[in-house]
Amino acid sequence: KLEDELSSSPQVIYAGIDPTASSLHIGHLVPLMSLLHFQLHGHTIISLMGGATGLVGDPSGRKTEREPADVQQVEGNVNSISAAVQKFFSRALPYAQSRMTTEIAPEIKPPVLQSNITWHKDFGMLEFLRTVGIHARVNTMISRDSVRTRLDSSAGLSFTEFTYQLLQAYDFFHLNHHFGCTVQVGGSDQWGNIIAGLELINRSASLDAKAFGITTPLLTTASGEKFGKSAGNAVWLDANLTSIFDFYQYFLKVEDSDVENYLKLFTLLPIPRIQEVMQGHQAKKRIAQRTLAAEVTELVHEASGAAQAEKTTKAVFRQPDAKDKTLDAQSIISAFAGDPRLKWCDRQELISTPVIKLASKYGLVSSTSAARQLVQSRGLYLNDKVVPEIHFIAKTDDLLQDRVAMIRAGKDKLLVLAVN
Repeated sequence: KLEDELSSSPQVIYAGIDPTASSLHIGHLVPLMSLLHFQLHGHTIISLMGGATGLVGDPSGRKTEREPADVQQVEGNVNSISAAVQKFFSRALPYAQSRMTTEIAPEIKPPVLQSNITWHKDFGMLEFLRTVGIHARVNTMISRDSVRTRLDSSAGLSFTEFTYQLLQAYDFFHLNHHFGCTVQVGGSDQWGNIIAGLELINRSASLDAKAFGITTPLLTTASGEKFGKSAGNAVWLDANLTSIFDFYQYFLKVEDSDVENYLKLFTLLPIPRIQEVMQGHQAKKRIAQRTLAAEVTELVHEASGAAQAEKTTKAVFRQPDAKDKTLDAQSIISAFAGDPRLKWCDRQELISTPVIKLASKYGLVSSTSAARQLVQSRGLYLNDKVVPEIHFIAKTDDLLQDRVAMIRAGKDKLLVLAVN
């Protein structure tokens, strides 16, 4: 049993990352958190970049074949994702130490980073067939869900994608033989590929070979769509792609039906603490979401990032607490540094131009007429105060410390105008 192996001696566990983008997104958090749990309990973890398999494309969970990947682009993605993985685990350790100090193993081993291009690039076809193909059964390969679904579709399945499961199977086989890896972790859509690896290990080794597979739930939208770059709804872990404020806001807006599960998946809070939060949530709405947003933001962007996101949220949506009733303009500017919603302008422009024209000029709304309609429906705000009429022009007192005007359309769309 896997439980027996984990309790008897440290194991080596790996999870793969498909380098289809240059950054990690929140869909990667589930396997990363799985690896983190193993690491914190003294096991060795391997994060495997698909430098080779990324050139082929995994058919799992896809209705159509991927476009052929550019070799240099994949190589660049592997390098940037490797750096992102290192950053994640370097930031996760202090977070973990502040949440579960008594449960952490005395020796924490740093993650091992590998790319499967290392062993696939010089692997000839004949050698691959003799090493891997001889142990594969076509009837078993065809029965995989990822294959059968595509065979039944009008798009069909190319031979390249059909053999993908053998490439990933060999990854597990290689890591098992050269790194002593006994466990593969992957999303539930990877079950067929993981089984292929287990079968290859078992058929290629002695009967006492030990290898295990673990699948994790896929993070999906409310409609059931998988999160990711290709779905067009990725929330990135890179602050240059998704600002820390937006990252925090995403988790702040999680549905009540998902929040308890997310607290268990994405934080290291003890279960009794999560139950306490959920009980408090019943009495006071959104306590659970605020806890979730603060925890995950600290995990990914450190305590300073979480503190700034909370502070900015209170300023943007005017939710001051007893300890922090004001927010200086520089804090707002710093919080939105690098964010496209931060625009620099001349002070005279701010106090001489109607707010509806500023909203249109700087892209908050599509046109002045759209801004006018928002004013008429009392949906346009300047520093959280309703813009009273379409000709309204901000006065010095309406600006935050004479430097910042936050113009908001509805609940979510925001523009920050700052005096340069």
